[in-house]
Amino acid sequence: METAFWICLFIVFYTYFGYGIVLLAILKLKRLTGSKRPSPQLPDDSHLPEVTLMVCAYNEQDVVDMKIENTHQLDYPKDKLHLLWVTDGSNDLTNERLAAYPDVEVLFQPQRQGKTAALNRGISHAQTSIVIMTDANTCINTGAIKEIVRLFQDVKVGCVAGEKRVMQRSDDQMAAKGEGIYWKYESTLKRWDDELYSAMGAAGELCAIRKDLYHPMPSDTLLDDFIMSMSILPKGYRIAYTTEAYAMEYGSADITEEGKRKKRIAAGGLQSIWRLRSLLNVFKHPLLTFQYVSHRVLRWSITPFALVGVLLLNVLLVLAHADSIYTIIWLLQLLFYAAAFAGYLLEKKGIKVTLCYVAYYFVFMNTNVFSGIRYLARHKNNGAWEKARRG
Repeated sequence: METAFWICLFIVFYTYFGYGIVLLAILKLKRLTGSKRPSPQLPDDSHLPEVTLMVCAYNEQDVVDMKIENTHQLDYPKDKLHLLWVTDGSNDLTNERLAAYPDVEVLFQPQRQGKTAALNRGISHAQTSIVIMTDANTCINTGAIKEIVRLFQDVKVGCVAGEKRVMQRSDDQMAAKGEGIYWKYESTLKRWDDELYSAMGAAGELCAIRKDLYHPMPSDTLLDDFIMSMSILPKGYRIAYTTEAYAMEYGSADITEEGKRKKRIAAGGLQSIWRLRSLLNVFKHPLLTFQYVSHRVLRWSITPFALVGVLLLNVLLVLAHADSIYTIIWLLQLLFYAAAFAGYLLEKKGIKVTLCYVAYYFVFMNTNVFSGIRYLARHKNNGAWEKARRG
């Protein structure tokens, strides 16, 4: 029982803190040796490639004008930037709003089959070698396209992942605050992953792929951006991560809306582990497997169960009058979960106590893995999902 307790505790610590510590230590050693990846250079404007900026949208009439205005401000030659919107199933005024912009090509079909099916259709239609994907409700920085194109000058880069930045309209939007803290942590790990070998996946808010590396995914794929990006790694390419190309969006309107996202991400993570199981071959991809398991697989599969194990085993060890260290750890766990519960109560009242909310968000994030398991069990060949309302 003691052995099981320490194994569970190690898994939880390693997943959320240990991997980052190990990764940073490896990078410091790497930097001391002077081995640094050459930085690719951006071609002059006359040699810039043509690219497609693609948006897969479902009923986004409220943000069309904002998105197009943002797109028109991008620093890239207009004759080399092709704008493509895939609006499958949209039955609001999305298509009518887009019709006001002659430089936007719209692919529409009445059936709504989900984002993955829209991606498959849109990328197969694109005529450029680089396809950049972004969401309708995000704004990207003016230099994003050039930064992405610069990174593709490295022939080993098959996908570029931009940074996701979460905004909040006011300080009392705690769901957005929790999401923002999480993504700052994620951004640091992705940056370190990239420096070691490759980022572990791209977020659909802003990412790009070489068209010839894209293979259509099953339409029931839940984390299309993650599977799309990770699928290039066994081919010898890598995912470059940059903070110089970023997408800004408002966080979830409240914790209920955030729960919709977390449940889908958890279900998609479990689905991805199975569909990307070839990446778990440590003999064929030792470094890739190390990064993939440490950064993704553990938190989507084993760690939430280990978290429950730490709690239950700790209770049993205290009841069995084991060493006093277990009593101390049990008291610390009680303190942590009390803070999480306080964060839950305070969030409902709109009271801002960051420390309590961080504890609550951590518990909320892990419990949604179990919700994701239930969702995946009921998920039947359907790639569409209920959108989370943004703040």
